Amino acid sequence: MILRWKRELNEAASQDKDKYFLHSDRSSVDQSTSFWDKQGTEEKQTHSSKEQPEYVSIAEGLLEGRSAPLLSRIEQERTRKSRKRAPGGGALRSDALPKRVPVSQELLEQFLQDLNEVNDIPFFDAELPYELALKIFNFLGRTELGRCAQVSKSWKVLAEDEVLWYRLCQEEGFCCEAAVSDSPCWKSTLRDCRNTEGAVKSNWKNRVGSIRHLQYELGKVLCDVSSCDGLVIAGYTSGDVRLWDTLHWEKPFLQPSHAIRNETPAPYVSHVRVSKSVAAAAYENGCVDVWSTETGLEPIHRFQLLQRVHALDLSPDCLALASAAGRDVRVDVPDDRGYWRSRSLIQLPKPVDGVLVVPGKRDVPLVTAWAGESVFLLDSRSTDDQELRVLHSVYGHPVTCLDVSPTRAAVGIKRQGWGMNDGGNQIEVYGLESGRCELSLGNSAGDFTCIHLRDDSPHLLLSGNRDRRVRVFDMRTGSSVLSLYAHHMGVTAVQADDWKIVSGGGEGLVCVWEMRIGVKLWEMHNRHPVRHIRFSSSSSLVTANIPDEKSPRGACITDDDLTAHRRYRGLICHYDFSVESTAQDHVLPICRSGYSEASGYNYNISLVTPYDRLNSR
Repeated sequence: MILRWKRELNEAASQDKDKYFLHSDRSSVDQSTSFWDKQGTEEKQTHSSKEQPEYVSIAEGLLEGRSAPLLSRIEQERTRKSRKRAPGGGALRSDALPKRVPVSQELLEQFLQDLNEVNDIPFFDAELPYELALKIFNFLGRTELGRCAQVSKSWKVLAEDEVLWYRLCQEEGFCCEAAVSDSPCWKSTLRDCRNTEGAVKSNWKNRVGSIRHLQYELGKVLCDVSSCDGLVIAGYTSGDVRLWDTLHWEKPFLQPSHAIRNETPAPYVSHVRVSKSVAAAAYENGCVDVWSTETGLEPIHRFQLLQRVHALDLSPDCLALASAAGRDVRVDVPDDRGYWRSRSLIQLPKPVDGVLVVPGKRDVPLVTAWAGESVFLLDSRSTDDQELRVLHSVYGHPVTCLDVSPTRAAVGIKRQGWGMNDGGNQIEVYGLESGRCELSLGNSAGDFTCIHLRDDSPHLLLSGNRDRRVRVFDMRTGSSVLSLYAHHMGVTAVQADDWKIVSGGGEGLVCVWEMRIGVKLWEMHNRHPVRHIRFSSSSSLVTANIPDEKSPRGACITDDDLTAHRRYRGLICHYDFSVESTAQDHVLPICRSGYSEASGYNYNISLVTPYDRLNSR
């Protein structure tokens, strides 16, 4: 019995052993077969890749949707590293059963696979990487991106990328100082900005907005006005200097230096200028005060000139102040510690008529000054021993006006005697780098009184003349593209942007024109000549009517009755045509009245079609 049990046990063990070795032999044969097949395939691929050039393999990889020719090698390396060895460190267990993958892991792998498919953008018969496709879409505009978004889902994702719409906002002048991460949707931001721009343009044409009169009755008669980026500064015959912040409507009072306070009577304010961070004022006695618009009301810098200040200017882009008294031109700048110092004092051969600081950020400020018939380009590093750089000088042809841009200077010239036979008065445009005359514009019998070059388009120049006309010149062709009959006492100030022109005349009239069709939109009248016009933003305008006579006849400057001479003091107007100012309380009185009403300020605005839309109340 025991012997039979042992025999059956040995037979069962031998059968199990035979089955095990048979299974292992088959698996090893299969593994060896698949191994040699793979090796043969790899050898064929290697042999074929060696036969063809490298650029052909790169092109084939791009057509197959691979982001790089080394993608297959990377995949093989990942597969090799993902293999797990047995705990004992031996060979791979061929009889190990595959592990069951959880459902959550399968969903995660499917999600990652979908994300990888999005990174490959189909372009007709080829699939490009997302970065390369984004580079191609970067050359498209708003309309083209909208059409591409309707092609497929992958193109829609690409056409609505935030980088593309951020670039379009920057190109159209919206949110220039913002970063890509500042807006969650730049496409919506661009749409809102364009809608706001259209509403502001409609308000300009239809005179829908608000108007404020910036008055300071204690300052007596207005002497000079300047504005920049929402800041408005004014100087008065009482020696007072007033500063308004039109963005927040703060009214700080700039206190003069102690020397000005102790004088009796106080000297007039002859010139005022303001930039983003600095305000300056020059007095009749040759004193110049400089204030910071951010830190306080006391002067941060003061100096005294030996003569009356004839001209004053501040750089719009850097901290630099230029002043002229007699034949001397002085340039003041702050040092590394913030203390203002005189950088240079240059003497010209004739008394200086005016100075302008060349806009732009430079290590050394450049100043243009004109005296008589000569225009000089001054470097603040120059000394008395160095020769002055002359831009323009023609004997007997005085300079009447001048304006500068970062690269050019436009000079208005009055021709006399035999020069009138050569075409009359002209405007000559000089390159600041070359110092040569690039263009000669205009042919007028009247004197050019004002030029606007700094903020215009690169190929346009705006000018005003005593012959009552405003002219727009195309600097590419040197011809006049628009001539507007504006003011019967001559043009005194001009300003323009992309689509409109604002001009002021000696009779006190402010006119707004549509540049494309040359039609007057509306006009506003006040008593004194218009001496200052400036756009604070795309939706606001600052104008100043400054009287020529500082001591009106029959008026005593020491009178206690402050309302007796209101009409003689001058006026500063701030127009706001933004969307927020379109409420009924902010609409101009003329726009809320009818033709039959006698009250209101109807005499201030001329009714011009077709942009008047007046509703009777």
